[in-house]
Amino acid sequence: MKKQVNQTPLEPTVDNLARAIFVVNRHAKTATNPKFLYLLKRKALEKLIVEGKAKKEGLHFSRNPKNSQQQSDVLISAGDYYFHMPPTKEDFSRLPHLGKLSQTYRNPKTHLSLSLAKSLLQQYVGIEEKIENSHQPHKRTYQKPVFKKLGESYR
Repeated sequence: MKKQVNQTPLEPTVDNLARAIFVVNRHAKTATNPKFLYLLKRKALEKLIVEGKAKKEGLHFSRNPKNSQQQSDVLISAGDYYFHMPPTKEDFSRLPHLGKLSQTYRNPKTHLSLSLAKSLLQQYVGIEEKIENSHQPHKRTYQKPVFKKLGESYR
Protein backbone atom coordinates (compact mmCIF):
# COMPACT_ATOMS: atom_id res chain seq x y z
CA MET A 1 0.00 0.00 0.00
CA LYS A 2 1.43 3.35 -1.03
CA LYS A 3 1.65 6.12 1.51
CA GLN A 4 0.08 9.32 0.23
CA VAL A 5 1.80 12.55 1.11
CA ASN A 6 -0.54 15.46 1.61
CA GLN A 7 1.14 18.45 0.02
CA THR A 8 -0.93 21.44 0.98
CA PRO A 9 0.22 24.84 -0.21
CA LEU A 10 2.65 26.45 2.22
CA GLU A 11 2.19 29.89 3.69
CA PRO A 12 4.86 32.35 2.49
CA THR A 13 6.53 32.76 5.90
CA VAL A 14 10.25 33.52 6.15
CA ASP A 15 10.99 29.97 7.34
CA ASN A 16 8.95 28.33 4.56
CA LEU A 17 10.48 30.61 1.92
CA ALA A 18 14.00 29.88 3.22
CA ARG A 19 13.28 26.12 3.14
CA ALA A 20 11.94 26.45 -0.42
CA ILE A 21 15.01 28.43 -1.55
CA PHE A 22 17.24 25.77 0.05
CA VAL A 23 15.45 22.95 -1.84
CA VAL A 24 15.49 24.82 -5.16
CA ASN A 25 19.17 25.67 -4.72
CA ARG A 26 20.07 22.06 -3.87
CA HIS A 27 18.25 20.75 -6.96
CA ALA A 28 19.69 23.47 -9.22
CA LYS A 29 23.22 22.21 -8.57
CA THR A 30 22.44 18.92 -10.35
CA ALA A 31 19.71 20.00 -12.79
CA THR A 32 20.25 19.69 -16.53
CA ASN A 33 18.89 23.22 -17.06
CA PRO A 34 19.35 25.11 -13.77
CA LYS A 35 18.82 28.66 -15.11
CA PHE A 36 15.20 28.99 -14.00
CA LEU A 37 15.91 27.51 -10.55
CA TYR A 38 18.79 29.95 -9.96
CA LEU A 39 16.62 32.83 -11.22
CA LEU A 40 13.89 31.81 -8.77
CA LYS A 41 16.43 31.68 -5.92
CA ARG A 42 17.90 35.09 -6.80
CA LYS A 43 14.52 36.83 -7.20
CA ALA A 44 13.19 35.34 -3.93
CA LEU A 45 16.31 36.36 -1.97
CA GLU A 46 16.25 39.87 -3.46
CA LYS A 47 12.59 40.28 -2.49
CA LEU A 48 13.24 38.99 1.04
CA ILE A 49 16.11 41.50 1.42
CA VAL A 50 13.96 44.40 0.17
CA GLU A 51 11.19 43.42 2.62
CA GLY A 52 13.71 43.22 5.47
CA LYS A 53 13.10 39.48 6.00
CA ALA A 54 16.64 38.51 4.94
CA LYS A 55 19.97 40.20 5.53
CA LYS A 56 23.25 40.46 3.65
CA GLU A 57 25.82 39.40 6.26
CA GLY A 58 29.05 39.92 4.35
CA LEU A 59 31.36 38.55 1.66
CA HIS A 60 32.97 35.12 1.50
CA PHE A 61 35.70 33.84 -0.78
CA SER A 62 34.04 31.54 -3.31
CA ARG A 63 34.84 27.83 -3.06
CA ASN A 64 34.64 27.41 -6.85
CA PRO A 65 36.06 30.57 -8.43
CA LYS A 66 35.74 31.03 -12.19
CA ASN A 67 38.96 30.84 -14.21
CA SER A 68 40.90 29.92 -11.03
CA GLN A 69 40.85 33.56 -9.90
CA GLN A 70 39.86 34.67 -6.44
CA GLN A 71 36.18 35.53 -6.28
CA SER A 72 33.75 36.55 -3.54
CA ASP A 73 30.09 35.73 -2.91
CA VAL A 74 27.55 37.55 -0.73
CA LEU A 75 26.41 35.60 2.33
CA ILE A 76 22.69 36.08 2.98
CA SER A 77 20.80 34.92 6.06
CA ALA A 78 17.08 34.13 5.89
CA GLY A 79 15.49 32.40 8.85
CA ASP A 80 17.78 29.55 9.94
CA TYR A 81 19.38 29.28 6.50
CA TYR A 82 22.38 30.87 4.79
CA PHE A 83 22.77 31.31 1.04
CA HIS A 84 25.38 32.67 -1.35
CA MET A 85 24.74 34.96 -4.30
CA PRO A 86 27.00 36.85 -6.71
CA PRO A 87 27.85 40.30 -5.31
CA THR A 88 26.96 43.67 -6.79
CA LYS A 89 29.51 46.51 -7.00
CA GLU A 90 27.91 48.20 -3.98
CA ASP A 91 28.33 45.02 -1.90
CA PHE A 92 32.12 45.32 -2.03
CA SER A 93 32.05 48.80 -0.48
CA ARG A 94 29.18 48.24 1.99
CA LEU A 95 29.72 44.73 3.35
CA PRO A 96 32.54 43.39 5.52
CA HIS A 97 34.70 40.59 4.09
CA LEU A 98 34.35 37.49 6.25
CA GLY A 99 37.26 35.61 4.68
CA LYS A 100 37.07 31.88 3.96
CA LEU A 101 33.81 29.97 4.09
CA SER A 102 33.40 28.02 7.32
CA GLN A 103 33.20 24.28 6.62
CA THR A 104 31.68 23.57 10.03
CA TYR A 105 28.26 25.21 9.48
CA ARG A 106 25.58 23.42 7.49
CA ASN A 107 22.03 24.55 6.75
CA PRO A 108 19.35 22.52 8.58
CA LYS A 109 18.03 19.47 6.75
CA THR A 110 14.60 19.90 5.27
CA HIS A 111 12.08 17.59 3.66
CA LEU A 112 10.16 19.45 0.97
CA SER A 113 9.45 18.43 -2.61
CA LEU A 114 10.94 20.45 -5.45
CA SER A 115 7.52 21.01 -7.03
CA LEU A 116 6.08 22.42 -3.80
CA ALA A 117 9.17 24.61 -3.25
CA LYS A 118 9.02 25.92 -6.82
CA SER A 119 5.30 26.69 -6.63
CA LEU A 120 5.74 28.57 -3.33
CA LEU A 121 8.60 30.67 -4.73
CA GLN A 122 6.82 31.29 -8.03
CA GLN A 123 3.76 32.50 -6.14
CA TYR A 124 5.93 34.70 -3.89
CA VAL A 125 8.05 36.20 -6.66
CA GLY A 126 5.38 36.26 -9.36
CA ILE A 127 7.20 34.57 -12.23
CA GLU A 128 6.30 31.46 -14.21
CA GLU A 129 8.58 28.92 -15.83
CA LYS A 130 8.55 29.06 -19.60
CA ILE A 131 8.62 25.56 -21.02
CA GLU A 132 10.54 25.45 -24.26
CA ASN A 133 9.69 22.83 -26.85
CA SER A 134 12.81 23.53 -28.91
CA HIS A 135 14.59 20.50 -27.46
CA GLN A 136 11.95 18.04 -28.69
CA PRO A 137 12.47 16.78 -32.23
CA HIS A 138 9.65 17.50 -34.69
CA LYS A 139 7.72 14.42 -35.74
CA ARG A 140 7.97 13.67 -39.42
CA THR A 141 5.12 12.19 -41.35
CA TYR A 142 5.75 8.66 -42.47
CA GLN A 143 6.83 8.17 -46.08
CA LYS A 144 6.70 4.77 -47.65
CA PRO A 145 10.01 3.55 -48.98
CA VAL A 146 10.29 3.46 -52.75
CA PHE A 147 11.84 0.31 -54.14
CA LYS A 148 13.33 0.37 -57.61
CA LYS A 149 14.22 -2.63 -59.68
CA LEU A 150 17.83 -3.69 -59.59
CA GLY A 151 19.87 -1.37 -61.79
CA GLU A 152 17.30 1.46 -61.96
CA SER A 153 18.28 4.95 -60.82
CA TYR A 154 16.79 6.57 -57.71
CA ARG A 155 16.66 10.04 -59.31
